[in-house]
Amino acid sequence: MKRRIVMSMLAGATLLASTLLGTSPARAAETVAEPAAEAQPADVPAEFGSDWHDPITAAPPVAKPAGKACQVTVAEAQFRDFTPYKGTYTPPRGCGDRWSKVVLRMDGKVKGRQFDRLGHLHVGGVEIFRTSTPEPSSDGIEWSVEKDVTRYSDTFRRGQDVEMLIGNVVDDTYTGIIDVMVTLTFYAGDPASTSGLSASTPGRPTTTPDRVLTLQDGTLTTPRNSERIVAEVYATGSGGGCEEFWYLSAPDPAPYSCKAAGGPYREVQIKVDGRLAGIAAPFPHVWTGGWSNPFLWYVTPGPRAFDVKPIEYDLTPFAGILNDGRPHHVEVSVVGVPEGQSGWSAPVNVLVWQDAKCAHVTGKLTTHRAGDLANSSTYTPGSEHRVDTEGGHRLTVAGYVDTSHGRVTTTVRRSLTNTSAHRWTDGENLDALDATWADDQSVTVDGRRPARTTRTQRTYTMDGSITIGAGDRLRTVLTLGDRAAVGTTQAGRRVAWSWLDDTVEGDASWTLNVPRDQRHAVGTTSERYRLYGSDGCYDRLLTSVQGVLTEDRRGC
Repeated sequence: MKRRIVMSMLAGATLLASTLLGTSPARAAETVAEPAAEAQPADVPAEFGSDWHDPITAAPPVAKPAGKACQVTVAEAQFRDFTPYKGTYTPPRGCGDRWSKVVLRMDGKVKGRQFDRLGHLHVGGVEIFRTSTPEPSSDGIEWSVEKDVTRYSDTFRRGQDVEMLIGNVVDDTYTGIIDVMVTLTFYAGDPASTSGLSASTPGRPTTTPDRVLTLQDGTLTTPRNSERIVAEVYATGSGGGCEEFWYLSAPDPAPYSCKAAGGPYREVQIKVDGRLAGIAAPFPHVWTGGWSNPFLWYVTPGPRAFDVKPIEYDLTPFAGILNDGRPHHVEVSVVGVPEGQSGWSAPVNVLVWQDAKCAHVTGKLTTHRAGDLANSSTYTPGSEHRVDTEGGHRLTVAGYVDTSHGRVTTTVRRSLTNTSAHRWTDGENLDALDATWADDQSVTVDGRRPARTTRTQRTYTMDGSITIGAGDRLRTVLTLGDRAAVGTTQAGRRVAWSWLDDTVEGDASWTLNVPRDQRHAVGTTSERYRLYGSDGCYDRLLTSVQGVLTEDRRGC
């Protein structure tokens, strides 16, 4: 049930000045004017009630082009169990078969009592969307998610089977039925008109792929004229077991409830015919019941909780191998998961760009250099147990393709590091983690034009604690960070850059082992989403207290 915002929205007047003043993106962020703090409005309750503001995030909406648009409903379903919705998709009429943008929107509602649930949407076997759900109030909540899905245009040009699942359990205790509708809006126009640079397709223009492929029995057969190949993996640790909280797992002999022989280090790897082709740090998702405290997330979820982003691997150095017209084995695995333990999902899509003037693009893998995987978790016993973890890995691959426009060499370098300190007491009445993951990638494309290099530095942070004190009072204090700095250079000159910082901070408490109406829950959560770059500036801050949205401020 929608509740009014109890503080007015404040529009900042400060413009991004980094390029004009010569400051770094981080320094430019400090120049954004901050409104003075305001007192809490009188109608913030002393504790959570039976209703709260609908879920909301500070992330920017998907930019939509002007002009003609056509909308198609892809799925409309109520999820009570683990039965998937199955339907069919028909391409839109009246907007052609080339689109400047395609935007997915999911509208959801649920009421009663329910856990957070993980869901996915497949069109023609291609996973185009992965999400998790908020936990509802007894009065009911509504929420929506938007996603740019233009990259899947090849899939949308033909009629397709549709499958959607948000696995759910409904019984006398968990009464919330998850009701969703998903639409696709197509904006007519040339997709090339939206070309630019993007962190999601490093090193190249963001033109739409010619083909979107899925694996067939674990194998991939690419068109023989493929000149660029990118795999994307929607990797999530979930399912209610320990891999949902993989970053907290501890090695033997540490006395902790979630065990893994190698500790908490995780790495998502992709292999082509058994050879390591890509490495990545998984994003440490926190779903809306995470860290033992749903009161943190009722209004504002953690980063990426509603829109799970895929990991991307540039496989173009392997194009010379893949383009032989034969099926090749492609495997995704997660390093560190205990043998035989489930809990990870990692579906794969493969995006392909073709050379329209060449029937067969040949090439060769010229460099394959994998460093040793480092992973050390050290347990220190005491009244406060502690596990310190350091891990990392490096991979460099390079190869060329001979296209109709000349030889093009692609070099991909990626390095991963992870450090964490996990502390807890007997009984886990204290459970604390301070962790950082860094995923640094550069992609250099060298052909007839001057070489272009895009470097993407991703950093994920998690710093929090759970304590259970007198009277079974549980308190969670947590800060999550999702950051990315992207810079593209050509002929020694910077041609594009961006800097993202999405930070969520929360502090919430409630009483365990009592009826719901006696929990006396209180909590404050804020999210600040900042995105600066050569394309402009976006800055938004949200704060909620006891489920009431008390701040919604915009900068830039």
